[in-house]
Amino acid sequence: MKYTKILLPLLLIASTLCIGAKEKETKKEEKKNDAFAVARNLEIFSSLYKHLDVMYVDSLDADVTIGAGITAMLRSLDPYTEYYPAEEVKDLKTMLTGKYAGIGALIKYNVKAERVIIDEPYEGMPAAEVGLKKGDAILAVDDSTMVGKTVSYVSSHLRGEPGTTFVLKVLRPVAKTASHKGKTEKYDKDTDGEVLKFKITRKAIQMPSVPYYGIINTPDTMQATGKTGYLLLTQFTDNCARDVRRALVDMRQQGMTQLVFDLRNNGGGSLAEAVKIVNMFVPKGVTLVTTKGRIKRSTNEYKTDSEPLDTLMPVVVLVNGNTASASEITSGSLQDLDRAVIMGTRTYGKGLVQQPVELPHDASLKVTVSKYYIPSGRCIQAINYKHTGGGYREHIPDSLTHEFKTRGGRTVRDGGGIKPDVEVKADSIPNIAGYLNQSGLDSTEVALYYIMDYIASHPTIAAAEEFHLSDADYADFKQRVIESGFKYDRETSKIYDELVEVAKFEGYYNDAQAEFEALKSKLSHNLSRELDNNRTIISRMLEQQIISAYYYQRGGIACTLNYDPQVQQALKLLNDKERYNAILQVEN
Repeated sequence: MKYTKILLPLLLIASTLCIGAKEKETKKEEKKNDAFAVARNLEIFSSLYKHLDVMYVDSLDADVTIGAGITAMLRSLDPYTEYYPAEEVKDLKTMLTGKYAGIGALIKYNVKAERVIIDEPYEGMPAAEVGLKKGDAILAVDDSTMVGKTVSYVSSHLRGEPGTTFVLKVLRPVAKTASHKGKTEKYDKDTDGEVLKFKITRKAIQMPSVPYYGIINTPDTMQATGKTGYLLLTQFTDNCARDVRRALVDMRQQGMTQLVFDLRNNGGGSLAEAVKIVNMFVPKGVTLVTTKGRIKRSTNEYKTDSEPLDTLMPVVVLVNGNTASASEITSGSLQDLDRAVIMGTRTYGKGLVQQPVELPHDASLKVTVSKYYIPSGRCIQAINYKHTGGGYREHIPDSLTHEFKTRGGRTVRDGGGIKPDVEVKADSIPNIAGYLNQSGLDSTEVALYYIMDYIASHPTIAAAEEFHLSDADYADFKQRVIESGFKYDRETSKIYDELVEVAKFEGYYNDAQAEFEALKSKLSHNLSRELDNNRTIISRMLEQQIISAYYYQRGGIACTLNYDPQVQQALKLLNDKERYNAILQVEN
């Protein structure tokens, strides 16, 4: 009996050791087989291309052919693992750091002028300092013509090493799309305007991660409970946490007691910066993010490591479908810790972490190395991701996700992004406004030329928050649109035509022909009426672009806050403390 008591544990230990040794041997064999498969397929690929290069009927371009093979290989993985050949590595560095050297201006293609134009000079940058204006058509960079070139081609010539100087030749057009004594003059892209030359020195440029912050007004219908700060963060680039901290400190000194933190359309960036930003609102020593990958250095734990700025101030975080990556770490962590109310629409759903890797011949690879998990333990990456050219776009149904709990016991789910605590959709844009506003859709560019004329005839305008187009201004714009030959695709006409086609196919049309004809009459195109019906949205669109020409990006943002439905709903929530606390289940 005594020997049995001793023998059984020994047998169990021996059995465990045997199982462990067998598992270790199995893993070793799998690794060996995997290494052989890699070597075999690389040898086949190399041999295949060598034979093609020698025997194929046409000569091959190695960069194109092998490049296509690399692209196809990466397409079998996730959407974020990308290859950058040497000539594109600068783009990767710009994306990661937000820094580049150039003139500091947004450029776009002008359909009417058939040229690339200056769309928006950035405040304090070389383009603004030398006097470039919205609408200036870029003719040449030094002796290189830019006429007929693409936006990417022109951009590559405007950029260069910091401190280098070049001469930029532009045509500042005089638009003639307005009616003059009942006659509409035709615009000539080659003769209507003044040719100007600017000597510009390129400068190291980093787009501001916080383009706007400040104390904003509360809705008139609500009793304000304190001063509300608004902070827009557009990207998680190097040192963006420093900029966020400075903005928060400044607004607190102005009396801020509650905050609207805007992460809409923020595609993410640095995970480390996201952790620093969350740390401003939560105590030291809290685990925010855990990353798990195949290799040891890809598995990490990120904790808050400094004292916060404020752990009690009410915060509403605005998100939408373009809120991704580090933005989701920030909003998701604040949600999991019950530190803020998330408002807007569901986020993108990117729960993967990338790392840049240097390759031979100055190429680079941005490779997904791990998944990240926020405080509740959930990963918000879609369960099944496929490379569709733009990443995963559809959120998986909640029935296929798993429940997790926030610190206070609220239920949240993994997969498919961060679901907001309060859903508030943005205003929809009518088709006519989209065509007038989006470059490339309107061949007349009537809105652009109206804006350029307005700027030329108004040396100054009212403050960004106060500026509005007058009735006479809009009447002038409306007349220009009507006389310009502006056209756009009307969705009602498309749907009507499809309905008629289906009705004829199913045999209902003849019986309902009179009703169809009556509906067609009511849906008849009337440009003047549609410009009147959509005046509010079109006026706001024009006002924002005009304001941006005088007060740059910060002015363009400031003018939108008073009519942004999500911002206004955030203000109302912050001023309703009972509702705010109920959402977070906070005890009074």
